[in-house]
Amino acid sequence: MTGAIRRVPPGPPRRAAPGILRKLRADRLGLMSEAVREYGDAVRVAIGPKTLYIFNHPDHAKHVLADNAANYHKGIGYTEAKRALGDGLLTSEGALWKEQRRTIQPVFQHKRIAAQADVIIDEALGLVERLSAHRDTGRPVDVLTEVTALTLGVLGSTLLDIDLGEFDGVEHSFEAVQDQAMFEMETLGMVPRWLPLKGQRAFRSARDHLQEVVGVLVERRKTQPSAAGDDVLTRLIASTAKESDRRVADRRMRDELVTLLLAGHETTASTVGWTLDHVSRHPEVRERLHAEAVAVYGDRRPEYADLTRLRYTHLVLQEAMRLNPPVWILPRRALADDEVGGYHVPAGAEVLICPYTLHRHPRYWPEPERFDPDRFDPDKPVDRPRYAHIPFGAGPRFCVGNHLGLMEATFIISTLFRELHFDSVPGRAPVPEPMMSLRLGGGLPLTVRSSPEAGRSAA
Repeated sequence: MTGAIRRVPPGPPRRAAPGILRKLRADRLGLMSEAVREYGDAVRVAIGPKTLYIFNHPDHAKHVLADNAANYHKGIGYTEAKRALGDGLLTSEGALWKEQRRTIQPVFQHKRIAAQADVIIDEALGLVERLSAHRDTGRPVDVLTEVTALTLGVLGSTLLDIDLGEFDGVEHSFEAVQDQAMFEMETLGMVPRWLPLKGQRAFRSARDHLQEVVGVLVERRKTQPSAAGDDVLTRLIASTAKESDRRVADRRMRDELVTLLLAGHETTASTVGWTLDHVSRHPEVRERLHAEAVAVYGDRRPEYADLTRLRYTHLVLQEAMRLNPPVWILPRRALADDEVGGYHVPAGAEVLICPYTLHRHPRYWPEPERFDPDRFDPDKPVDRPRYAHIPFGAGPRFCVGNHLGLMEATFIISTLFRELHFDSVPGRAPVPEPMMSLRLGGGLPLTVRSSPEAGRSAA
């Protein structure tokens, strides 16, 4: 209606912008948490030429991510992150994104994922064996390093049908690309690339290295087809064959592979890492995990059919992802005027849905900072909206690899706790590092000891 008063969310005054910018670099999680705690479920934050709209209610998330998703493209930071990540599935939009999703989606179908279970189980049992070498020594070991290497290896095997371990430095290259993507987000892409900054030099070297790796993989696949014939690499080669410019085709494959591998192994490693951290601080949860693993597996080798029987393990993972969601923020940009929760959102506005704060909403999560897997017990139903828990996002851009990631995390956690106990290092608190996923900054040092009456891993 012409002349109607449009409601605007509350928020800090414009004069607070310099302090907000500093906190955006130093403590993004703290900034988001303070904003919703002080101003409520809808917050408007003006920073220079940009205005951010933070929405922190399940209904808001449903509207922006699902009901009216067509009106929202990827938002603040992602345009800048393209400078590092290119046009992969994470940053692309429109027709290109739809084509990429159609190309990749079949690789994540339930039937194909189930067929990959043995690869994941082999890797999980191998991890148990490696960590067993450190048990009862009393010396901490960085478990996150081992888990990250495992998740990257699993993605190489399950999605590409290759062993990424033969390429030296791939993990470091992924790290440099992610660091640059976050730098571009934080600085809104305003720092010239020609400046000889250490991070930018590392990024250029990493990008060249990953391009070389992609080139080797593509040439090898063309001469040595995959036995399965439906892996991501084979599909990407077919989907880019129509490109008349070989350089464009090569760049597309690099962008898509780098994005898929970076997002895929990083989110799963973060989920497993945070789960281990929480369980190491809660002996009662650790004992229940161990008891369930022994009851389900006994002394035998795990198998795909066991997944549905690992009920408590699933609850533990859900609670870990509530407190430390792998996708911690979902930036969107409004294409046209909209209304969210009764508030006007103008075209071009930057809209933020933050699972990290949404998962702590006191209306839906009593004692939100407490680690309690029984919150998700289906035998204890609660009146909680579907969109109060969105660790993998929601709507059309829901994480394509969530089923693979959850299967991987479930087998890793259950096989580890069948054999081993993990204890946190006294006096050391976890450091959340909000990057492309919510990482454990500084790794995850844990001491390892034998589980009482642990089953024996089957070969």
